[in-house]
Amino acid sequence: MADLSGLAPRVMCLGEALVDRLGPLGGDPVTAAPEACDDRLGGAPANVACALARLGTPVGLVGRLGEDAIGSAFRDVFQQRGVAVQALQRDVSHPSRVVLVRRDTNGERVFQGFAGDHALGFADQMLNRDELEAVWPMVSKQARWLLVGTIPLATPTSADSLRWLLAQAQAASLALAVDVNWRPTFWDPEADPAAGPTADALALIKPLLEQASLIKLAREEALWFFGSDDPAAVAKDLPQQPDVVVTDGANPIRWLIEHEAGSMPVFQPSQVIDTTGAGDAFTAGLLHCWDRPVNERLSFASACGALVCSGAGAIDPQPREQDVRTFLNR
Repeated sequence: MADLSGLAPRVMCLGEALVDRLGPLGGDPVTAAPEACDDRLGGAPANVACALARLGTPVGLVGRLGEDAIGSAFRDVFQQRGVAVQALQRDVSHPSRVVLVRRDTNGERVFQGFAGDHALGFADQMLNRDELEAVWPMVSKQARWLLVGTIPLATPTSADSLRWLLAQAQAASLALAVDVNWRPTFWDPEADPAAGPTADALALIKPLLEQASLIKLAREEALWFFGSDDPAAVAKDLPQQPDVVVTDGANPIRWLIEHEAGSMPVFQPSQVIDTTGAGDAFTAGLLHCWDRPVNERLSFASACGALVCSGAGAIDPQPREQDVRTFLNR
């Protein structure tokens, strides 16, 4: 594995690092026996950071974890992968988040609630702006991209920190990549996991989308947020005309990148154990090879997503660049 420890981050990822508690295939993680569940480190920004590091891109994570076993496990894996953690905050009052994930017999998942906060809230919701202000000038010097999702906007404290960071990124001409990653349960624990965004959530998320240079979203997210799954229509609906990539599970990817529209079939994994983190691996692959020709970017990203599906959890199965090249040359 490449040693990234001495390299300034090229990508800064902001957001949640948490545990996905995977229920047994076809079962319920709420009622299943503990030994039947599989706890895996996850959270979209943490997944992308770990995937980028394994591919060889210098990367850092802005986030907040509890002083607990989950926080310790994450700090270990970040050290092993070479993810820069100067902007990773420690919270002694709030625990790291556990997400309950129901999986059907094909490995497809639904996020259905949380465990572990005892009504106190989770550490990722408490991302502290003052702490961030103190370290950001140092950690962002060589950054080219800031990657964020929408989940930090669901809580006032983390939303304030995110909005401050967006202003810093804009002032420094740092490219903003947004993975929409709409998860209604994070906004309302009682919400239907399949529900679209409310009017209030749309209003909070709109400024984020209007600053993005690159937006990656699933087809259903494109329909919810823009009323169309056509990347060109999504880009036209925003003042800055961003690059847009729309994924749709096993169906073809569609994109508008550098004013070039296209689509391609996705690569199918040899086996599907768990689809958690496939979209995050895709995003990491895309940013990792952003300077390459458009078709190569999309093929590489698709291969990253397919390879992650063949193992459990979002982080452990992430490929190295050579793994992706072997897959593409098979």
